[in-house]
Amino acid sequence: MREIGIDQLDDMARGAGILGTGGGGDPYVGKLLAREAIRRHGPVTLYDIAEVPADATVVPISGMGAPTVLLEKLPAGTEELAALRALEAVLGRKATHIVPIEIGGVNSMIPIAAAAQAGLPLVDGDAMGRAFPEAQMVLPTLIGVSNTPMAMADDKGNTLVVDAISNHWAERLGRAACVQMGCQVSCADTVLRGDQLADGLVPATLTLAEDLGRAVRQARAAHADPVAAATSVLGGVTLFTGKVVDVERRTTGGFARGKALLAGAGGFELSFQNEHLLARRDGEIVATTPDLICVLDTDTGEPVTTESMRYGLRVTVIGVPCDPRWTTPAGLDLAGPRYFGYDCDYRPLPAA
Repeated sequence: MREIGIDQLDDMARGAGILGTGGGGDPYVGKLLAREAIRRHGPVTLYDIAEVPADATVVPISGMGAPTVLLEKLPAGTEELAALRALEAVLGRKATHIVPIEIGGVNSMIPIAAAAQAGLPLVDGDAMGRAFPEAQMVLPTLIGVSNTPMAMADDKGNTLVVDAISNHWAERLGRAACVQMGCQVSCADTVLRGDQLADGLVPATLTLAEDLGRAVRQARAAHADPVAAATSVLGGVTLFTGKVVDVERRTTGGFARGKALLAGAGGFELSFQNEHLLARRDGEIVATTPDLICVLDTDTGEPVTTESMRYGLRVTVIGVPCDPRWTTPAGLDLAGPRYFGYDCDYRPLPAA
């Protein structure tokens, strides 16, 4: 158990931006929301999974929508607490703990803000170990936990609770509502008991994000290679270094979809749906979902999100092994390349 204060947020947001594999929303926006909530309500207590009582009611908090929208339509800062209260009303009981649904960008920071606002402790972990674009793509799905009831709240004060027959239907119905609510909402869903956390979460990912962000900052201060520092912390492998020469991006169906082309020692292509899902080097597939495909600014080590990718950026792409539960048959059915329509099977990352 430890406290998260304002001083930890810079490193944590940077690391979460890298772990978000290009998605999860702009970590800077999330950092501002968390900073203001902590300033008003005080630090947040962070618990290890093993410290959470078995009968606890643990509520994941997240944002749903297209990251491109977040660039122009900032949250009001009230959505996460409104979604939590709407969920509690349906459950008939109060949440005892908050947890991130994913360790990616803004979605790692929104739960910190929600925990501060609600005066609740935060669990050190998340349900993906990265970011994924769809709501059912969480480890709790693999152990039979329902996404619903799914409470959603927008910046105007609207709330909606989805009750679906499956987690895939929860995504479909929730995404349709999200589009009507402006393509950017906060969600409270996928409620877990304390005794489900070991199987339903990737442990200690908020701590990992902070360690990762600190390593990048310290390497930069020491005039060392910040990308190498990040790769070392994550046990990853460098896939490509070059310049962004073209970006094709569109916002459709509540997602930011497209591809980016890089040039360097050969050609490199990234395909994304909010998050980077497939990487090709000179036409050959070198990385696929569910492994993490992370894009960093080559000089600074800062994360480059799919919505901020632009011509002329000099970037390094690294591949990071995912949590092994994602490479099981059930995990690949849920978030492997064929689910997203790519005509290939999962390809393990090349050796370093």
